[in-house]
Amino acid sequence: MNTNRKTAIIVGVLFLLGFAGAFGPVVVKPILDDPSYLAKIFENKNTVMVGALSQLIMALACAGIAIGLYPILKKHNESLALGAVGFRIIENVFQMVAALALLSLLTLSQESVKADALAASAYQAAGASLHAVHFWSALVLGHLGFCLGALMYYYVFYRSNLIPRWLSGWGIVAIILHLTGAFITMFTQIDPFSGSPTLLLSIPIGLQELTLAVWLIVKGFNPSAIASGSAKTATNELLSAS
Repeated sequence: MNTNRKTAIIVGVLFLLGFAGAFGPVVVKPILDDPSYLAKIFENKNTVMVGALSQLIMALACAGIAIGLYPILKKHNESLALGAVGFRIIENVFQMVAALALLSLLTLSQESVKADALAASAYQAAGASLHAVHFWSALVLGHLGFCLGALMYYYVFYRSNLIPRWLSGWGIVAIILHLTGAFITMFTQIDPFSGSPTLLLSIPIGLQELTLAVWLIVKGFNPSAIASGSAKTATNELLSAS
């Protein structure tokens, strides 16, 4: 098995891990939506831990996707390949911040149970701040990083024909829809998992990434596109040397 085939399989698996980790906010949503969420977090600490762990796995997987694709994509467009890495690392950072906010809420919840009535308002204020950090990091800023990074590598996919154009074209359209949903969430501050119409804008990219993951694991990259990219790189190196 050559290096490009191994890369395709690894990236496909990372897409699956990222997709699974995206359910982290869904798991904790009923708890965070409860008016007495500080008490509920303490009562459901195992669920909160699972949600935070899911977000950490998603963060690492999403950064790994762009890093794994970089050696392949840079042969076709190095600037966009590097940009994709940068934006998906930004996404990684915000998803980690969201997971940290969730774990901090868990600690705050444990302490608030012991607090007297006088201190309760201070715990509520701190909880509201951490709740907001989780929302903005996980559902807005992280999604913006994801969309911009993904748009870059789907464009390179489309131009290079590394994967079928129907699949990369689907990715471009779907990521634009998801980006639209992220902006709607930003300006309305409505959680997309609350039954908001913005959730519908995220379904196409979810289905596309599942399809892409399976394609990469089973089929891999187009060999002729790989050869074309390698030839282009060799030519550029010769021109630079001369």
